[in-house]
Amino acid sequence: MTAVTNGCGPTDTPTDIDIDALREKYRVEREKRLRKEGSKQYVETAGGYAEFAEIDPHTPYVERDPINSDIDVAVLGGGFGGLLAGAHLKKAGVEDVRIIEMGGDFGGVWYWNRYPGIQCDNESYCYVPLLEELDFIPSKKFADGAEIYQHCRNIGKHFGLYDGAIFATQVRDLIWDDEIDRWRITTNRGDDIRARFVVMASGPFNRPKLPGIPGIHEFQGHSFHSSRWDYEYTGGDSADPVLDKLADKTVAIIGTGATGVQIVPFLGKYAKQVYVIQRTPSTVDARNNAATDPEWAKSLQPGWQKERQRNFHSWTFEGMALGQPDLVCDFWTELGRNTAARVLALEDPASMTPEQFMGLREEEDYKLMERLRRRVESLVDDPDTAEALKPYYRFLCKRPCSNDDYLATFNRPNVTLIDVSESKGVEKLTETGFVANGVEYPIDCIIYASGFEITTEISRRYSIDAIEGRDGVSLYDYWHDGFKTLHGMTSRGFPNQFFTGFTQVGISANIAANYELQGEHIAYVIAEALKRGVTSLEPTQEAQDGWCQTIKENLIDNSAFDAECTPGYYNNEGGGGGEGIKSHLGEPYGPGFYAFGDLLAQWRAGGDLQGLELGT
Repeated sequence: MTAVTNGCGPTDTPTDIDIDALREKYRVEREKRLRKEGSKQYVETAGGYAEFAEIDPHTPYVERDPINSDIDVAVLGGGFGGLLAGAHLKKAGVEDVRIIEMGGDFGGVWYWNRYPGIQCDNESYCYVPLLEELDFIPSKKFADGAEIYQHCRNIGKHFGLYDGAIFATQVRDLIWDDEIDRWRITTNRGDDIRARFVVMASGPFNRPKLPGIPGIHEFQGHSFHSSRWDYEYTGGDSADPVLDKLADKTVAIIGTGATGVQIVPFLGKYAKQVYVIQRTPSTVDARNNAATDPEWAKSLQPGWQKERQRNFHSWTFEGMALGQPDLVCDFWTELGRNTAARVLALEDPASMTPEQFMGLREEEDYKLMERLRRRVESLVDDPDTAEALKPYYRFLCKRPCSNDDYLATFNRPNVTLIDVSESKGVEKLTETGFVANGVEYPIDCIIYASGFEITTEISRRYSIDAIEGRDGVSLYDYWHDGFKTLHGMTSRGFPNQFFTGFTQVGISANIAANYELQGEHIAYVIAEALKRGVTSLEPTQEAQDGWCQTIKENLIDNSAFDAECTPGYYNNEGGGGGEGIKSHLGEPYGPGFYAFGDLLAQWRAGGDLQGLELGT
């Protein structure tokens, strides 16, 4: 057995580490960050906080007449999920498709998020969908946000999705009407849209959230969420983020996840003073972004993107891919490469048990994380700041980051790290600043890089006031204690409604691949229903119960790993608030993403829509 790594071998990681001591250090660091409120520590961007989510800084509000119409398919959301559902519906011959989107254009997170430095933080050749179909290659390994946003728009144009698209519109209520076998959709624009089918495609990074800091409304300075960047205040624009208006401003940013890591270097470059407020440091590896080699692009053969996506999935989610080259070869796949090298060094790799493999992978995890901690030491001058920036947890407890400027920014005299791990966050806001560790810091502006509603209550994530199926049953109540679906995409009692995202489905390492698989399947079902004159469809109770049992029997139990992780959205903030520890990936299908795709393909090949109750 040989490992082919395409010139991308294992990395040099420290061996002089005490794993038992580190395991205890990880535990201590986790415990001091746990909050009893769990994900309920965050403030919903609704009511008095709606301005942080519902004001669109990119597209001026324009009054329009309410829409009153009957349509075949409403797709709720115009990001990757909605675009891929819409594209596959069009390819399946379904023409009457209207995408309803809160933003002023397609793009989803790439429409809203235009903060300085925004880039794809995993490889764009894998992540950006439909590259072959649109004959497009990203300009660099980690594409800029503006390029991805434009590609989203190009998808919309390519598939005619702008025809009938309803932008700058927020769905308020979604109610099934049994008398007409349609979903009644009401919006903030006074619309009454009656859709035969509805596809929920709002995505997991749909709704911004705010930290629940006492006094958050008392602050009299300027504030905004990173996903609604205010260039009028900072200066510059998304194409040229010269934040020159911050030259006389003291700015605080809350959050040091993937977003904060990209923003901080720009704040440090332009603001008079920057306070970076950190609860938990991210892993920050070298990005080493590179322009796309045109000769490599010319060499690509049909099917290359799906092959690359599968390769990336194997080296990350499946641990390693012996016998395959690591095509992506970056910080996401490093742990797999290092583990593969250890396995191949054994006298008889084939005799290794799953337990032995996981033990070996755990050792490599500790060594990789130590390499990243020592990278902090090598780049940050002040020892106390460097120590506070070191991540003490397992790899993939938090989203891995890469940036070539973030850590060095803390060497600037105008940038100060405020570590709030001991107090579990900022103590309070005042009219003129914030209080952390007993000290008040005057500021002019606060930027919330505090993330999105990912593992909070489903009602907060969908941000729709009411979703009611047959007999007025609320989806929020129906799913309160766990998902109940067939194939993760339909639920009994909610006819003609389809779900995308992390429910009870196979999960890819690449979210766009998830959306493409789900979009293809949903489009098939809807197209078949329209061809057959079906007025309503939903899972039988037997089929839904069977799928829930399949999920339960095949569940990969990562609860022990999640329970040891530092609090964050990956593990529902450690499970406080009575919610328990749960994965941001929902209830995944244990055999994996590609096995799930095969299962769906076999189901479609049967041609009888097995497990669906059809009304005519």
